[in-house]
Order: sequence, then structure tokens, then C-alpha cells
Amino acid sequence: MTPDRLRAFCLEFDDATEEFPFGPETSVFKVAGKLFALSRLDGEPLRVNLKCDPEDAVRLREEHPAITPGYHMNKRHWNTVEVAGLPDRMVRELVEDSYDLVVAGLPKAVRLRLDRP
Repeated sequence: MTPDRLRAFCLEFDDATEEFPFGPETSVFKVAGKLFALSRLDGEPLRVNLKCDPEDAVRLREEHPAITPGYHMNKRHWNTVEVAGLPDRMVRELVEDSYDLVVAGLPKAVRLRLDRP
């Protein structure tokens, strides 16, 4: 997956935005103002921080060397994913899971507006 494809995929979700609160080199993807993905898209290798269920986070780290505890994040709830180390399909699923976890924590009125359960 290329940086452009990762950016485009993150922005496909309902109400997703890209912001740069940490400077122009770090893309922060949010839904309803809440972070669901963070990446230095020009980084080599390409990595993205994604929210993850704590139990799944540990399992994923054990099964995939490309997934490590979230860099500069709460390591219980966030993973850093080295994109080139995983199939595109899995990266897409991890991004979608991160988005869904954040949406699940939003107020019900916002969730309904986003058309997510």
C-alpha cells in the first residue's frame, strides 16, 4: 500500500478528516474530531498508528512482527503497523477496525448520523 492509497482509504470513511496538529509531516485522521489513524506518510518505512481492542492488540503483535505497541500512544489501545509488512487487505481491515472502535465510543446521536451501529 502506498502513502497516497493509505490517505485515500482513511478519508473514505464517513466524516473522516485529515489534520496536521503535529506539523505538516504527520497526518492525523479523525472522525467527529476523534483520532483513528496517525501516520507520517512520507516516512520510510510507511507506518500507521491505529486504535485496537486491547486483547486483539496483544494477539496481533504476537502473530505479526510488523505490528508493534503504538509509538507515542497508549500501548494498551494502540498499535503501530508497518504497512509493507502486511497484505493490503489486512491493513485496510485494521484501519476500518480502528475507525469503528472510535465511532463506537462516540455519543449515540453522532453514531446515528454516521450510519454506524
